[in-house]
Amino acid sequence: MKVITVENLTYYYPGSTKPALKNVSMEIERGDFIIITGPSGSGKSTLIRTFNGLIPHFYKGRFEGRVLVFGVDTRKASVAELSRKVGMVFQDPENQILTLSVEREIAFGLENLGLNPKEIRRRVNESLRSLRIEHLRYRVPFELSIGEQQKVVVAAVLAMKPEVLVFDEPTAHMDPLSALMFAEILGELNKQGYTIIVVEHRLDLLVKYANRMVVLKDGKIVKIGYPLEVLAEEDIENAGINVPKYITLFKKLRSYVSIATIPKSTDEASKMLREIAYGNSNRG
Repeated sequence: MKVITVENLTYYYPGSTKPALKNVSMEIERGDFIIITGPSGSGKSTLIRTFNGLIPHFYKGRFEGRVLVFGVDTRKASVAELSRKVGMVFQDPENQILTLSVEREIAFGLENLGLNPKEIRRRVNESLRSLRIEHLRYRVPFELSIGEQQKVVVAAVLAMKPEVLVFDEPTAHMDPLSALMFAEILGELNKQGYTIIVVEHRLDLLVKYANRMVVLKDGKIVKIGYPLEVLAEEDIENAGINVPKYITLFKKLRSYVSIATIPKSTDEASKMLREIAYGNSNRG
């Protein structure tokens, strides 16, 4: 089932003579895990703002083409209505935190929906478990680390029960370990049935979880497909993205040894390198 369809989308921010997006078309299926990447200013954040109606309802400007969310034209539905289907998590979690306890933060949106206290408690508990942050229940969000704050924001979005989760560079302020753990959580959420869309430049974290990658440049889609196939293309660096170093290494190795597949993680790359070295030493 198609959850989001983008058809010939062109968008200009107010006062701009250059389109932020130009003739963009794509489809997102239920259960997809999609990475959206590209150089700075390529239109990544602009594109995902159309998925829950922030564009064109909050950000005005010139909007051509259309975006359908579960078959509904975003121009004909409010941001509040669309947010029940598409949950959005932005780069800076502090900007999305409104209360002084983690438990209250997760419950806040549910109370605004008018849910009964029993259902609110159930959803809060479920969200805390999903993000592995039960121990933070009574903490003050502003006293937490960036990584913990991001998990709290995600928990609050999960509690609203959207079918699609959209993240705008969620690991930007995280240390490597926190980013790795957060990527694992996204993979688990996808296995639970959520459609995941992530704007990200740290591709090594997400390649093994994603089934599709969209590369934007100058407001246009220049590549779209299975992540390893996209990253294995010889000219993909020209699109201005950060190809993981282990993938670049294996692309170079293909000129010297037979390599059936490109590894999708550093662990897999290490295993393949050992097999290549072992095979060569036996032949020697």
